[in-house]
Amino acid sequence: MKHGLNAMNYKNLLLEVKERIHRAQYEALKAVNKELIALYWDIGKIVVEKQKKHGWGKSIVENLARDLQLEFPGIHGFSVQNIWYMRQFYLEYHRNAKLQPLVGEISWTKHLVIMSRCKDMLEREFYIRMTRKFGWTKNILIHQINTKAYERTLLNQTNFDKALPDRLRHQAKLAVKDEYTFDFLELEEDHNELELEREVMKKMNRFLVEMGGVFAFMGNQFRIEIEGNEFFVDILLYHRHLKCLVAIELKIGKFIPEYAGKMQFYLSVLDDLVKTPDENPSIGIILCRDKNRTIVEYALKDSGKPIGIGTYTLMTRLPKDLKRELPSPEQIAKLLEEAK
Repeated sequence: MKHGLNAMNYKNLLLEVKERIHRAQYEALKAVNKELIALYWDIGKIVVEKQKKHGWGKSIVENLARDLQLEFPGIHGFSVQNIWYMRQFYLEYHRNAKLQPLVGEISWTKHLVIMSRCKDMLEREFYIRMTRKFGWTKNILIHQINTKAYERTLLNQTNFDKALPDRLRHQAKLAVKDEYTFDFLELEEDHNELELEREVMKKMNRFLVEMGGVFAFMGNQFRIEIEGNEFFVDILLYHRHLKCLVAIELKIGKFIPEYAGKMQFYLSVLDDLVKTPDENPSIGIILCRDKNRTIVEYALKDSGKPIGIGTYTLMTRLPKDLKRELPSPEQIAKLLEEAK
C-alpha cells in the first residue's frame, strides 16, 4: 500500500472504523427505541384520557387501530392488541416516578414480556434494570424470569459488602444468584464432579446464559503454578461489565467451610499472577448441590476475598422456606437504586 501503510496498520484502521460504526448504529437504535416507547406511551395516555373523558369503551381502540393501519400501511405496531398493550403500559407505569425514566431503555417486546410475567413493581424494576445493564435478549430475559432470577439474586450469600469497593459492590451482588438452574444438563441424580464439569463444558453457551449472560469463557481446569506446584480452577470466566476474572468451583455435595478457604487461595493467586493491572479484583463463586445458610455466613465472615456461595438444581424451584427470607421492599428498592 502507498505512503507506508502496511497491511497490519490498515487492518487496525479498518477495525477501529468498524467499531465506531457499530457504536453509532447502536446509539441510533437506542434513540429510535426511546422515540418508539415515547410514542406508545403517548398513545396509551391519549386513549386512557379520552376513554375517561368521553366514557368510550372497547370500540374506540378497535376503530383507532383500523384507521391508523389505513393511514400508515407500512408501519407495524398499530394492531388492536398492541394498542391495548399501549394503554396497559401507560396505566401500569404512569404513577411510578422511578420507573418512568427507565422504560425507554429497553425494547417494546421486552416490556411486553415483563408486563405479562411480572406483577410486582420491584420485580419489574429489577428485570428492566438488568436487561438494560447486561443487554439481555428477549430469550435470555424470558429464561431469567422463568428461573426466578429476581428471587435468587436477592437471596444470594456473598461477602461483597466488605470484600469489594463501593464502586463494584452492588453490581457484583446483582451478578451472583443464590441458586442456579441447570435444567439443560443431562445428568443423573447421583452424578460426580467430573461428569458435572464435562456436561457444563458441552453446554457452555447455556451455562453462560444461566450465569447471567455477560460472562466470557476463559477456560476449564485453568492451570495456575506456584514454585512447581500445579493447581486447577474448575472454570474461569470473565465478567465484561465488572471487568474481573470469576473463578467457578463445582461441587456435587453440600457446602463445607473448607471450600471457601480453597477459593480464597485461588483468588489470591489469580490476582497476583493472572489479573492485569487495569482489571478489578477477582471474584469466586462456589456452586454446590446444597448449603446451610448459617454455615455459609460463618465461612465467609472473615474472608478477605470476594466470594459468593450458590447452589444449583436440575429443575426450576424456589424452596418455600426461602421465600420468607427475601429482603423487604425497602431493601430491594435501595439495592436496585444503588446498582444503576
